[in-house]
Amino acid sequence: MSLFVPEFDETVIVREAGAEVVGRAPVTVRLLADSGATGGALSTQRVTLREGADGARPHRHDNSAEMFFLLDGAADILSGDDVVTAGPGDLVVVPPGRPHAFAAVPGAGADLLIVLTPGVERFEYFRHLRRVALGEATSESLLEVQDLYDNHFLRSRAWDARRR
Repeated sequence: MSLFVPEFDETVIVREAGAEVVGRAPVTVRLLADSGATGGALSTQRVTLREGADGARPHRHDNSAEMFFLLDGAADILSGDDVVTAGPGDLVVVPPGRPHAFAAVPGAGADLLIVLTPGVERFEYFRHLRRVALGEATSESLLEVQDLYDNHFLRSRAWDARRR
């Protein structure tokens, strides 16, 4: 096991009113703290999904673990070949390299705190997703930035079977 000691010396405080919001219902992402603000320790955002909305399709991060903490509602979370349903107060941590995805369960919304550690500069990735949603960039352009954001898309039979 290696020890990573982040380098930053100021407390990071993000007020609800000051958080950048990307997207709009059915998927809203609040950008809280990126890797640069935390000396590489973590990147974190809050994702709010309306009933049954998809949060992220199957992908993996080679260099970071991802933590999902359910603040409210219910979410299906893929980890490897398993799909678990998490409710308020549940925590799921996916190790580096493991396929994962998340979505609100049908008939319910979900409010999640998501943390990637060690951090990756991810805010620009979410802004890129917004450009795709607005038609300002193609969905194929996401394939060009997979290495930059350590976000590698893949297929998952388990996820496809659950989300039909």
